[in-house]
Amino acid sequence: MPCTTILVGKKASYDGSTMIARNDDSGSGHFTTKKLAVVLPKDQPRHYKSVLSHVEVDLPDNPMRYTCIPNVTPGKGVWPTAGVNEDNVAMTATETITSNERVLGADPLVELQKEEGRKGRRGYKPEVPGGIGEEDLVLLTLPYIHSAREGVERLGFLHETYGTYETNGIGISDVNEIWWFESVGGHHWIARRVPDDAYVTMPNQFGIDDFDLDDALGEQKNFICSKDMKTFLEKYHLDLTMDGHTFNARDAFGSHSDADHCYNTPRAWFMQRYFNPTSNKWDGPDADYNPESDNIPWCRVPEKKITVEDVKYILSSYYQGTPYNPYAGHGSDELRGAYRYIGVNRTDDMALLQLRPYMPKALQPVEWLCFASNAFNVFCPQYTCVNRVPAYLGGTTDEVSTDSFYWTSRLIGALADAHYGKCIQHIERYQESVGAKGHEYLNRYDAAFTDDTDAESWCEKANEDIAAMVRKEAQSALDHVLFEATSGMKNQYARNDR
Repeated sequence: MPCTTILVGKKASYDGSTMIARNDDSGSGHFTTKKLAVVLPKDQPRHYKSVLSHVEVDLPDNPMRYTCIPNVTPGKGVWPTAGVNEDNVAMTATETITSNERVLGADPLVELQKEEGRKGRRGYKPEVPGGIGEEDLVLLTLPYIHSAREGVERLGFLHETYGTYETNGIGISDVNEIWWFESVGGHHWIARRVPDDAYVTMPNQFGIDDFDLDDALGEQKNFICSKDMKTFLEKYHLDLTMDGHTFNARDAFGSHSDADHCYNTPRAWFMQRYFNPTSNKWDGPDADYNPESDNIPWCRVPEKKITVEDVKYILSSYYQGTPYNPYAGHGSDELRGAYRYIGVNRTDDMALLQLRPYMPKALQPVEWLCFASNAFNVFCPQYTCVNRVPAYLGGTTDEVSTDSFYWTSRLIGALADAHYGKCIQHIERYQESVGAKGHEYLNRYDAAFTDDTDAESWCEKANEDIAAMVRKEAQSALDHVLFEATSGMKNQYARNDR
């Protein structure tokens, strides 16, 4: 899926939280209806079969409860997207990444081979299942891990055992650490711990650059990889490192295509331009990095600590303040739309998973959730220590309805985009109001929680109250943008009718 990810280490965040967030975008030409859900241990399968690849996996008998954001429409699998388990481990899966021909030739992807011919006849070939992929990974991993590092180990086991039919990047966090996992070909993989004082930008291409193979194959303090990675690199001549330089995984495993320069690298450029505006020169002919630079760092230390609102803004952005802004009323027509935006129309959902070390365990995770195009939507914060979710977030169906946060958000976005000049003031007020009230509700419920409080009931009540607030604000925003859209209809006429 064409997504965008940001990871924020605990010393780079405003409150000491680890934060991982991702836009879950549909492919071009469609969007996917989504909802919030919580999966209880009794509802987690013990034997799993993928819809897309038909791979079958026996699962452990001790799953934990976890939240997720699955597809509403059946037919293509669950696609759980992101969530937090009851041991406060968070996961977002996946960021579809790119690889190169040398890697895919050395370790081919494990794709479904469909049945050919008729059984019992000459030339018959039975079906051969494919590997695992984005459809499966949260369901196969999150209910069984007790730390981010354990998540890397389980993902490595799954990739080595079943293979994968696509290359993916996966973020996993606990209250102390964030790890980023990237698949390499059909069975190989690498993972790197996000430095505590750094953030990571990931725009649909192989991300990890500097990689310490000695640590990954030894102490594994900050790097982990497939046990045969050194042999794999040597056998297929994948290491492009010049003598004396650190091994660069992006050079070895990633793509370096012209398509990256319009689709991927501009997003990393804009995100790092935002978080490090004075650290480098970002614009002009003598810029250190421009939208088409292949060497934009995977991680770096921001110039100031990063907030929830920063993450929301950057994953909603469409190159504001640059010549590439599609809504700008000035500048060159050729530059507007030259690069793929971060906040696109086909975003289905975005989840920021925040793990707060200063709160009691039950209240540490907050899942900040929004649906549809991020440029026009708002975050709805939710506690994850729950056995049910509000109907406004979890009751989505395929039928368009303002009883659903998903559909209301999509309606607001479509109307506001078509009448941007008239509607943007209403969107900004909507976003500021919900953002402020979201923090207000969390502060209130955080402060009133005691050791004697029943955590699940408390969190469910808080979530219902927050969802009701967001629903009221969303209805008001929809009313305003609908009025502007109606007032701008081409069949308007100024003379008063009787």
